[in-house]
Amino acid sequence: MARQIGDVILDLKNISLRFGGVKALTDISFDVREHEIRAIIGPNGAGKSSMLNVINGVYRPQEGEIIFRGQHRHNMNTHMAAAAGIARTFQNIALFKGMTVIDNLMAGRNLKMKCNFIQHALWWGPAKREELAQRAKVEEVIDFLEIEHIRKTPVGRLPYGLQKRVELARALAAEPAILLLDEPMAGMNVEEKQDMCRFILDVNDQMGTTIVLIEHDMGVVMDISDRVVVLDYGKKIGDGDPDEVKNNPEVIAAYLGTQH
Repeated sequence: MARQIGDVILDLKNISLRFGGVKALTDISFDVREHEIRAIIGPNGAGKSSMLNVINGVYRPQEGEIIFRGQHRHNMNTHMAAAAGIARTFQNIALFKGMTVIDNLMAGRNLKMKCNFIQHALWWGPAKREELAQRAKVEEVIDFLEIEHIRKTPVGRLPYGLQKRVELARALAAEPAILLLDEPMAGMNVEEKQDMCRFILDVNDQMGTTIVLIEHDMGVVMDISDRVVVLDYGKKIGDGDPDEVKNNPEVIAAYLGTQH
């Protein structure tokens, strides 16, 4: 059954972010609909990662509103964002390199665990049952992303492309409503990009996860995105479906470097 794009799940209104006198984002508004793949594109320094950092609570904008699932999110921090159902991968891989793949994924289940540290240390009764249940969920993600063969391998020993897939798996282990992907295909070869595209589409289609991604490969963006928002120098210069965006004169000028 084909996925159905639903109502607005995340609404960003008039977001402005400053660091001292430097304007990172200026009066940016766009929304994200449930089950869609929403791309954020723009030249280097456009404010793309800053926007993701606003969405998941790393930065707090000086102006604007964030409405997630109908609720206004004021002063949201990263823990609140994770608890609300927003997961994130990073431009630079942020895994525990000395831990195995399965242990990294178990870290992604932390918010789902109710027993305390002492109970888990004793590994008895409710704590044992809870950990076994969480491991079962992790194994489902491992199977889904086809990384069974490396599940007990320390992450630091894996090639770059597999590390990126493990980071995706750890984010999925949190069962997010919205998955934020910051350049998931950066540094990958053609084959690795094809694999990652397939997994992103499968996550969106089969799991129903809403995805917001930053990506520089325009071929990838145009192929897998439902809608695209374009930033340049911290301002929004385009928003629409891939065909609208790639034919937008202002977007073309910004990417060709003829606007400024």
